Amino acid sequence: MSWSNTAWQAGNPIYTQITQMSFIRELINGTLSPEKFKFYIAQDSIYLAGFGRALSLIAARAQHSAHALEFMRFAEGALVVEQALHAGYFQKLNIMPDVPISPTCQHYTHFLLSQAALAPLEVAMASVLPCFWIYKAVGDYILAQEQLPDNPYQDWINTYAGEEFGKIVARAIRVCDEVAETCTSAQHQVMTAAYVTASKLEWMFWDSAYRLEEWPV
Repeated sequence: MSWSNTAWQAGNPIYTQITQMSFIRELINGTLSPEKFKFYIAQDSIYLAGFGRALSLIAARAQHSAHALEFMRFAEGALVVEQALHAGYFQKLNIMPDVPISPTCQHYTHFLLSQAALAPLEVAMASVLPCFWIYKAVGDYILAQEQLPDNPYQDWINTYAGEEFGKIVARAIRVCDEVAETCTSAQHQVMTAAYVTASKLEWMFWDSAYRLEEWPV
């Protein structure tokens, strides 16, 4: 069994919980509060900047040129392709560009950056994988449900359920598996633990948006 299959099985209960979250259910039905979606998009834009930096750090540390090139392309995708989606919503929903970072967003981005900079390379790669894989899985899950003719969040759904994003995700999984092939079982366990932690942070990110999370006074 490949490392990625083991990691997915370990994180699958979290993914299943994500598909049942109120944020996702209401996004599917098109009933999600615009205020909550605005909060999510604003924080996700901040997150993607940190995510892109984490990917760039991993690219710089990669020991194989092919893996370095892939992570440079992943970073470009995070900063260009997904930010284009956010730019459209920023304009449509009149979101201000200087929104303060939420506690969960700060926690998640700092986790990824610390892993990318300080953790063993294979662990750093495992840490960023859920942001690719879970988003694609959630996008596919949503697309498999009955689609509304005028869902205000259809552009978001189409992006993450789309073929182009699917190809990026497949490459990210493949690179992690290639790196894992050279690792010991003990290293695999650490990789999987990092993957599961990042998966939990994915759940927390959507939950924080639904709650319109604020810093304690």
